[in-house]
Amino acid sequence: MHSAIVTPDGSRIRWAELPGTEPTRVYLHGLGASSPPYYAGAVAHPALAGHRSLLMDLLGFGISDRPAHAAYTLDMHADLLAHALDQAAVQDADVIAHSAGGAVAVLLAARHPRLVRRLVLVDPALDAVETLPTTKRPGSSGIGVYHTEQEFLDHGWDETIAFVGPEWAATMRLAGREALYRTAMSLLRGTTPGVREELARLAVPRTLLYPAADGPRSDADRLAAAGVVTVAVPDCGHNVMVDNPARFALAVAAALAGGNDTASNACTMRA
Repeated sequence: MHSAIVTPDGSRIRWAELPGTEPTRVYLHGLGASSPPYYAGAVAHPALAGHRSLLMDLLGFGISDRPAHAAYTLDMHADLLAHALDQAAVQDADVIAHSAGGAVAVLLAARHPRLVRRLVLVDPALDAVETLPTTKRPGSSGIGVYHTEQEFLDHGWDETIAFVGPEWAATMRLAGREALYRTAMSLLRGTTPGVREELARLAVPRTLLYPAADGPRSDADRLAAAGVVTVAVPDCGHNVMVDNPARFALAVAAALAGGNDTASNACTMRA
């Protein structure tokens, strides 16, 4: 285990690190998740093995510290992650990021461009919502229905852990309660400029992986116009790297090699 102090009070971001060749690969988890258990199977696949790989947990999540006083905005996550990467002597990294971590990765690349050479976003959260949800929906955390933090702390935490099911709860229960709520609300309310706007401005190669089961993306034309390559990965849901680690590994390896046509083909190969 490795760590870096990222706040004045001494709070640490921690990560599991695999040695190997450069460029470094940085893996980021989604809301209420943790990178080591989510990515371990995929990173061990021959298509991805052999590179220096940092499976990082954002502040407030997984094995990282959980200070209750932190703001836990998306911008804060990006800046503290940059601080940790600087201490880990990382620059020009390939960043592979899932869901909420995808939003953080986009902001990392926008705010700290020296750190990112390529982005692979895995079913990322790109858009804010106009109004907070009033009901929970399958596949979501449901945290947005709690319109105050105190409401979430009073009873929403227990309800959320029960709602998300045993698999997601396995890592969500490691998160700081304040970190979980504030990060979720930052995702819902968005940033200025927005994550999608920042993604469109980036000059680095960008690939977006998504579950083929979702069907054609409604934003495919917008992403293509911004130079973002989209790749549908079969036989998986939102947690692509967990549901189908072999095909996820092939698709990521192809995206990082710069072969966009290859990436489209790799995800349909037999594992």
